[in-house]
Amino acid sequence: MSLLNALHRPYPDDVYTGEGGEATAWLRRDGTPPEIEYSRGGSCEYLATGDRTGGLYGLYRWTFGEHESGPDPHFHRAITESFYVLEGSVRLYDGNGWLTASSGDFLHVPEGGLHGFRGSDGARMLLMFTPGAPREDYFETLAAVGRGGVLTDDERVQFMLQHDTYWV
Repeated sequence: MSLLNALHRPYPDDVYTGEGGEATAWLRRDGTPPEIEYSRGGSCEYLATGDRTGGLYGLYRWTFGEHESGPDPHFHRAITESFYVLEGSVRLYDGNGWLTASSGDFLHVPEGGLHGFRGSDGARMLLMFTPGAPREDYFETLAAVGRGGVLTDDERVQFMLQHDTYWV
């Protein structure tokens, strides 16, 4: 009996071409303070930025504040976005309506897919973007606006376009 099976698609081309492997792993400890704390409560932790992953993906831990917050429905042309609920419940928009997701629930949104999210009461989730776009500037600018920073209407339009965010 052979244990070799034909694969339904091949593995990607090799990226690493060395012989013995390398010690290049990095660890972010759970107690590391969040990179962003929002004025209305909540935070964002940069678990793996696109810069750290060579542009492959960006992974962020999002913690909601006491009051409900989150973006209205929108889409991205160049990036996918995935949500994995860690604790509490989060309302996720899947393009058809708002669904309540709980711990362990996962939603993947391909490029062009309508989505949004809302949460409160300390709910936590993972956000993953592929490829690893520089979402940190997006999160940091919105935090600055929440603390009183100002974008003109034209600057807001350019900011959203720069960050591949299209509101519906």
